[in-house]
Amino acid sequence: MVKLDPHHAQLLLQMYDLRRETKLRQARAWIMGSFWAENLDEFNAICPPGSDENAFYRQVTTYWETMSLIVNRGMLDEDLYFESTGEGLLTWLRVKNVALAIRQARKNPFILRNLESLSERHEKWYATRAPEALQEILKSMAAMRKKPTGSAR
Repeated sequence: MVKLDPHHAQLLLQMYDLRRETKLRQARAWIMGSFWAENLDEFNAICPPGSDENAFYRQVTTYWETMSLIVNRGMLDEDLYFESTGEGLLTWLRVKNVALAIRQARKNPFILRNLESLSERHEKWYATRAPEALQEILKSMAAMRKKPTGSAR
């Protein structure tokens, strides 16, 4: 095991503490439980500009983009991050199709690029350390997606 500087633990705890903020917690719950857009048309229908849903999407994705930037730039140990949370990866898997479409529409390859690159490494990390866990995550997400609108989630 690599011995880390204690600032890694402090930063990880600060990241966790930010996730407890009331509005971010509400936005995270919405993304995980209600965001099912697969393309720009669906996104625009459920997240029109000025709506709470649009604000939720932006708040969650920019939070995880910022956390990913911190890890990608080496300010937080990647393994420590991967061991402590899978929510950034789950968020990317949830918004991936829409984020890629937004990138293309806005001609901006940097939209959520940090989240994407860290999530790709996180998937590889899971594949080598807990491949069955990653498959279960993907199966669970697929099953949640198949539930009819209005069902309990």
